[in-house]
Amino acid sequence: MSNVVLPVLLVIANVTGAGMIVPQVLRIARAGRLDGVSLPWAGVGIAMNLWWLAYAVAEQLWGIFPVSLGGLTLYAIIVGQILQILGVRALRPILLGATAIALLPLAGLLLGGWTAAGLAIGLCYSIQFAPAAWEAIRAPRLDGLSPTTWSLAWIEAAIWFGYGLHVGDGALVVGGGGGTVMATIILGAWWARGGRRSRPATFNPAMA
Repeated sequence: MSNVVLPVLLVIANVTGAGMIVPQVLRIARAGRLDGVSLPWAGVGIAMNLWWLAYAVAEQLWGIFPVSLGGLTLYAIIVGQILQILGVRALRPILLGATAIALLPLAGLLLGGWTAAGLAIGLCYSIQFAPAAWEAIRAPRLDGLSPTTWSLAWIEAAIWFGYGLHVGDGALVVGGGGGTVMATIILGAWWARGGRRSRPATFNPAMA
């Protein structure tokens, strides 16, 4: 990978990585609905970006620092939107998502240092979008889902996969590859169903 291509790809990955969440924020603000939006996914997003920030500092991978900081900020905005629409009852699935995804990297850090933690972070990133993918598949409506967000997510994940191969970083290879798969599933669900309108979705914390 040339000295010109690599910096360009890093810029694209950072812009798409943070920018991917902006359409989702705007869609929720415009629609005032959360159909097709996973509540645990929002909590997972906050936890994962906190871990990526820590990993970037520990391993001096400054190329992933800006996108992680931007992602953390935007996921926090989404959580605020969710709480505004659903109230404090939405906190439980959000916190469950954040806690569940944070435990594996913590175990890796305690047992094997930042190398093991990095692989755990990459693995968690590869399944970070699983709640969103599941919600996109099962939700009766997808009015709240932004296909632009997930198109950008696909691009970002693919770039980090390639960058990870180039620098030999297993966390980025695992995370980028898995993220690409999950974004593909979400986009496939959207296009297959066309975001068609169906019966209004109701909030069920047990199913979130």
